[in-house]
Amino acid sequence: MPLRLPPLSSLRFFEAAARHLSFKLAAAELHVTPSAVSHGIVGLEQALGVELFVREPRGLSLTPEGKQYLPYISEAFALIAIGTQRLPDRRADRTIAVSCAPTLAMRWFVPRLARFRDSWPNVNVTVDTSRRLMGFPADGFDFALRLSRGPVAGASCDRLFGERLVPVCSPTYLDTWIAASGTGSSDGSPDAKPDLRRATLIHVDTASADWQAWLDGAGYSGIDAAGGLHFDTVQLALEAAAGGLGVAIGRLPLADADLAARTLVAASDRIVDAEPAYWLIGAHGADARPDLLAFRQWLLAEAALIEPVARAVE
Repeated sequence: MPLRLPPLSSLRFFEAAARHLSFKLAAAELHVTPSAVSHGIVGLEQALGVELFVREPRGLSLTPEGKQYLPYISEAFALIAIGTQRLPDRRADRTIAVSCAPTLAMRWFVPRLARFRDSWPNVNVTVDTSRRLMGFPADGFDFALRLSRGPVAGASCDRLFGERLVPVCSPTYLDTWIAASGTGSSDGSPDAKPDLRRATLIHVDTASADWQAWLDGAGYSGIDAAGGLHFDTVQLALEAAAGGLGVAIGRLPLADADLAARTLVAASDRIVDAEPAYWLIGAHGADARPDLLAFRQWLLAEAALIEPVARAVE
């Protein structure tokens, strides 16, 4: 006798709403209205005879029954996704869905993507730059490129490369800064050592390693690492530095192109290794698809081509 299951659409509404703890965000992900999500979950609760969510003015939370039910539903969708991905020759044109941190996508991943497309022209690639946590494979992504201090539990992980930190600013700002510090010129002479206490520091509030990490690693003390300008992305911080607003932490190799073009210059000869690194994260078993295996091998090969960091600050 076949098992009686709740409607699949209602279960999808529940899984997405439970993950986001928001009907609105679940609706945006599933391309339906919040009202459809709400009504679908009410119908599911009525069919099950239990309440799955606590609805309060300040937001949603799962009931004990909801918390007990969620892992089973999430695992069921994950198994469906894995089984679908592993179907041989499911279609001629495949799509690889990649979630990538915004600055990494703009400065490193997308500029190299044409080389993968040259080898696999029939494979479509979608890139999502949202910062939300990934659940493989239920979220619909094949890979995520993330900055992490180590491998992510429950997923296949390959280390791509680490970041190295060096202060950077525009050439004009460096000249003005050095002149104000009375320490020489920006032509690389040994006495060109401007005083960081006279600089406007540009911060990235969302970065796990920023000014304090560089100051500690470089052995500096007595410098206020909190004052200055604050941004929420590395891209904005580097653009502010290139615009002459102050000194930001350049993350190599993401800032290599700016340093090569001299839109940014190194403001110190001290380069500090950051603890986090960029990782390629995917679902276990993704390599069963030839296109996914080729994508993984291509990305690891691209990471291996990164130039030695010393050349970027010469």
